[in-house]
Amino acid sequence: MVYTDRTARELLTQGRPLFLGVDSEGAAHYWDSYEFAVAVVAADVDAEKVELAETPFETFSEWCEYTRSERGWDVEPHVGGSLVGDLIRGAEA
Repeated sequence: MVYTDRTARELLTQGRPLFLGVDSEGAAHYWDSYEFAVAVVAADVDAEKVELAETPFETFSEWCEYTRSERGWDVEPHVGGSLVGDLIRGAEA
């Protein structure tokens, strides 16, 4: 499958949202630090913007852990470990 960030860019304010990974259902997740929101783009290009303020999750870390527990991550970028893990540690610092 080919994932493009075009749909995520259309949903989010940040010009180049951060690609987080692909969950086990095939949806790509993109993070916008300006809006504190995630764009979830399904394999069929259906997409939704999730603002953390409208969820029970207060932090980026909680969103990532929720996704890991509910859907799992099939594809995560790895730079010195998991990028998601690195971001979670940075957000908690």
